[in-house]
Amino acid sequence: MGSCSSHAASIPDLDSIRRETGFSQASLVRLYHRFQALDKNQKGYLCRTDLQQIGALAVNPLGDRIIESFFPNGSYSVDFPGFVRVLAHFRPVDEYTGVRDPKEPEPLNSRMNKLRFAFQLYDQDRDGKISWHEMLQVLRLMVGVQVTDEQLENITDRTVQEADEDGDGAVSFLEFVKSLEKMNIEQKMSIRILK
Repeated sequence: MGSCSSHAASIPDLDSIRRETGFSQASLVRLYHRFQALDKNQKGYLCRTDLQQIGALAVNPLGDRIIESFFPNGSYSVDFPGFVRVLAHFRPVDEYTGVRDPKEPEPLNSRMNKLRFAFQLYDQDRDGKISWHEMLQVLRLMVGVQVTDEQLENITDRTVQEADEDGDGAVSFLEFVKSLEKMNIEQKMSIRILK
């Protein structure tokens, strides 16, 4: 236990990061070690090539888009707090069902924040809507060459039509949320980062 707290002292703003992300101190220490292992040149930040070394992202069809989410607004590097903020979206939802203080921000791993994160993986031009072409791109990444282009276009047509309630040919965030209301996104978008 003592070694964990001594390593914790090397993490800047540990308490603030813990409150914001919901990770325990022990989890943050392990994530900090993972961050340092990815930062082979000890720069104090990660770039895209560092994150491409993560095996789970390399084999994930949306891996490149997930990696991009670490670099908002065209930035070229991510520090430890930024790294952990993105990972917090994938933290399993706590079993705690008590009342949350409305003055506190919504947890990064809440259903709504997980949905916002997923929506951004589709909405590549950041216009607030998933266009037919954006949907097609994601479906193509996910199914690869297992279906023909014609089949993929038909699936895209049906997917957009089913979600698009206002008939504008695209899926807004609210339409996206509504189309996934029966899906257990809290579990589907959870990974055990620290085993």
